[in-house]
This record gives sequence, structure tokens and C-alpha cells, in this order.
Amino acid sequence: MGDQDLIEDSEAGVDARDEEPSSEVNQVENEAETLSPLGIYQPGMNWNAVEKVIFQRRSTRSFKKEPLPDNMIRRILEAGRFAPSAGNGQPWKFIVVKSPEIIAEMEKDAENMAKRVMNLLDYTRSRIRRIFLRPFARFFIARMYNELAPQPFAAMRQVAAGKLKVFFNAPTLILVLIDSRGMSVPSIDSGIAGQNMVLAAHSMGASTCWIGMVSLIVNNPLGRSIAKKWKKFFGINDPYDLRNAIALGWPKARFDGAVPREVQLVDWYEGSMSDAPRVDQQGEEE
Repeated sequence: MGDQDLIEDSEAGVDARDEEPSSEVNQVENEAETLSPLGIYQPGMNWNAVEKVIFQRRSTRSFKKEPLPDNMIRRILEAGRFAPSAGNGQPWKFIVVKSPEIIAEMEKDAENMAKRVMNLLDYTRSRIRRIFLRPFARFFIARMYNELAPQPFAAMRQVAAGKLKVFFNAPTLILVLIDSRGMSVPSIDSGIAGQNMVLAAHSMGASTCWIGMVSLIVNNPLGRSIAKKWKKFFGINDPYDLRNAIALGWPKARFDGAVPREVQLVDWYEGSMSDAPRVDQQGEEE
């Protein structure tokens, strides 16, 4: 992908993968009333309740104002607490934020940080910026591609312009902290815990959205004073790090439903060491 494609990716593509229902898992919708029981498998059986939640879960970006009941949030947290981790090390810590005042302050600082990033890296706004800023921007983006890939970049541009809320006006946030002392790859373990919570929330009728841009207020080198402010406020000290949050609440409308996924080619090794793998297509071409 060229750097111009990276910078000028349209805002319309930010949520493109969540727009249309997927034909490849339509049986989730069609057979929702005839779910199979848990704990068994038979050829041709319908999806069970766990599979249904996995396939139908969608990221929600429009929430009602009223928060979920505290006991419901505790159940969601419990699903995260029981996630698998290397050596059962449980390298995570959860922080629940329900205060509208605190979330509004986080939103304000995130927007300010997005403006700083765009002022530094968005070289498309003028001919002079293209000439003098483009080499630096390309260098910086290449080293932060995970955070500044086309979709996050387009979203950050909208945040900086005041057209998009980082936390989507969600009434509750769950901050998912990573404990670097964990065995193996703590970030993966904390991600599994977060996904457990996301699926539990959707199974009870709530909605969620992963918020990677929470890093704007805690890990942004362009805003050290703001990062220090929020790390002190939430008590985030070494060995803990905050890279993701989960927006949580009641959806304004029903968003859940299967969406398109890329077809994957999966190698199956079933023969001897000298045999080539069988390549199996996972999913259907549109």
C-alpha cells in the first residue's frame, strides 16, 4: 500500500467491515430459533448459543445514556477473570469507569492529542506540507503502522476535527491493563480476557467496542503531561500498561449480526513429513 493511500484513506472506510451482513454465516440468522444444545457435535447441526454470540457480535458505536447495572458489569468482569492465560498468570488488571465527568475529560484530552498528531503527520492539507512534512510523516507512520494504519488514521483525523468521539459516548468503560510480568505474551492473555468480557456482554444483550485510541491519553509521546495526568489518576504504574479499553452499554438500536470476513486459506498437515499440506478455504467468496 502506498503512503498516499495510507494518509488519504477515506473516512467512509473506517467502519467498512461492520456495514453489511455476511452471506457465509447467514445460517446464524436463519437458525437463531433452533439452536443446538451445548456439549455435543453432530454433522449438519445448527449453531449453538456460544457460536451464535461469536458470529453475531458486532462493534457498537451508539449507546444509550443509562449504564448497565453494576451486578451485570461484575458478571462481565468475571468472564474476563476466568480467561485462560499462560501458567494461569492472569497478567491483567481491570478498571471500571462510569463517571460521565471523568469520561468527558478523557474525551477532551483524546481529541486534543488527536489534533496534535494530525498537525504533525497530516501532510495532505497543503502543498507546502506535502513538500516539507511528507518524508517525516512517512518515516513516523512506517514505524507506528499498527496505530496509524489507514482505518485508525482516518478515524483519528475525524476525532481531531471533532466529528468522531473516541469513546462513542459510552456510559461505561473497562480499561484493560497489561501486566508485563506475565509469562509468555501478556498482551495476548489480556486480549483473551477482554474478548471473554465482550462476548459475555453481548450474550446478555449489551454492546461493546474495543477502543485502541485510549492510547492517545496514556502512551502518546506528543502529550507527556496528559499521559502523566491519566496514569497518576488511574494509578497505572510499572509493570502495568494501558493499550485498550472496552466501551460498554446498552445499544441505541440492534447492531448485532454477522458481517463479512475475509476468506482464509488454511494449510492442513495430515500426511507424512514428505507430503504437501492440503489447502482448505475457510469461508466463501462473495
